[in-house]
Amino acid sequence: MKIPFINLKAQFDSIRPEIHLAIENILAKGEFIMGENVTFLENEIGEYLGLGKAISVASGSDALFLALKAFDIGPGDEVITTPFSFISTADAILRNGATPIFADINPETYNIDPDQILKSISPRTKAIIPVHLYGQCAEMDRIIEIAKKHSLIVIEDACQAFGASYKNRKAGTWGDIGCFSFFPTKNLGGWGDGGMLVTSNENIAEKLKKLRVYGSKERHHHVLHGVNSRLDEIQAAILRIKLLNIDKWNKERQDIASRYNSLLKNLPLKLPAANQDSCHIYHLYTLRSNQRNEIMSFLNQYGIGTAVHYPKPIYLQPSYLNLGFKKGLCPIAEEAAKQIFAIPLYPELTDDMVNEIARTISDFFSEGISPCK
Repeated sequence: MKIPFINLKAQFDSIRPEIHLAIENILAKGEFIMGENVTFLENEIGEYLGLGKAISVASGSDALFLALKAFDIGPGDEVITTPFSFISTADAILRNGATPIFADINPETYNIDPDQILKSISPRTKAIIPVHLYGQCAEMDRIIEIAKKHSLIVIEDACQAFGASYKNRKAGTWGDIGCFSFFPTKNLGGWGDGGMLVTSNENIAEKLKKLRVYGSKERHHHVLHGVNSRLDEIQAAILRIKLLNIDKWNKERQDIASRYNSLLKNLPLKLPAANQDSCHIYHLYTLRSNQRNEIMSFLNQYGIGTAVHYPKPIYLQPSYLNLGFKKGLCPIAEEAAKQIFAIPLYPELTDDMVNEIARTISDFFSEGISPCK
């Protein structure tokens, strides 16, 4: 049974008629950038999150970049974040001319450790960017407490966590700004790039609306140094349809994760740890093993897709070498990066597929069978 790591076609097949109708309507109207679907999507996401102001942009990376820019964070400023995330989290800091400061992670959830945040604060610290990794929220109550005590901005990177929550409060609504990505592989994903910022600060919301369109509120009148970061109508229409299904899809992810937990619990693997205060929506289902590469090779030979998120901490990426970061800075993140891998998890996985994946992993440990023999 060939089981891809992700199967976006299967998701499309479940909503095909609605998608075709929405796109036909857009083509008929001839309105393609920031039209009525964008406005509706912003309102609907604001309502879903219980936060009034949602501002769409062209990508999750732009959302992070503009969130920092809205608070005038730049050269001379430090921003504390996790080293264990996609590189765009830290790149947003660099794009604004600020300095990323990496705080190590919790060894169970892989989210940024609040105790390490405390140790990283300096007189130059202006903000914290926690990442809700793999669909599980960071310890936001502690992070907010730290931020208030030290007068710091909190920007949530919720790009992997649309619909997740912590202590019954949605990801993206704890900090000063929440940032989301609609990259196709996300739980709520479009057919291309897209992103969203959410905030309860009306002044910041108005500033973000200007920043995303060259710093203007009206045509040919530019009051800020902004960028071109606009969401198109087709992406917005697709996301509106998917938003209607997101709670159901996230629940199906949770059910599959629970099934994996049951099937794999007796194997020599570290399974995902869910914080009891979190509603984990399993953007990724990760396993951890000293035999990661061997297990992945074994699964791939049987047609089961796997992936690594992430193979090294951000500060050890080649593009960061000239910034002076050294190996050993965040030892917990460095060790996790050597061992973590993800197996397929998406709502369209059948019970038979889940059973096949778990059985093949079990075969690796119990029999060591290789399909090449």
